[in-house]
Amino acid sequence: MVSKKVTLVNAQGFHMRPADDFVNAVKKFPCKVTMMHNGKSVNLMNKMFIIASAIKCGQEVEIICDGPEEEAALAELTGMIENGFGE
Repeated sequence: MVSKKVTLVNAQGFHMRPADDFVNAVKKFPCKVTMMHNGKSVNLMNKMFIIASAIKCGQEVEIICDGPEEEAALAELTGMIENGFGE
């Protein structure tokens, strides 16, 4: 199991497009991926759960990956957040 805390840097936070891109990225990996925000686990298989978490710019999340390809999953997913989802 590997994890990393990252801070959202894009001004809009986790809105519809980044949430959709993030869900699609999570689904590429065979490992279990969890995101923690404010002490709560966020379901990453449905973009509506991500949006409902109301994660805003400047807030910290923890990405946790466990299983096959966990290192690759963690690198790609945290990179997406750190790069502001390309916005």
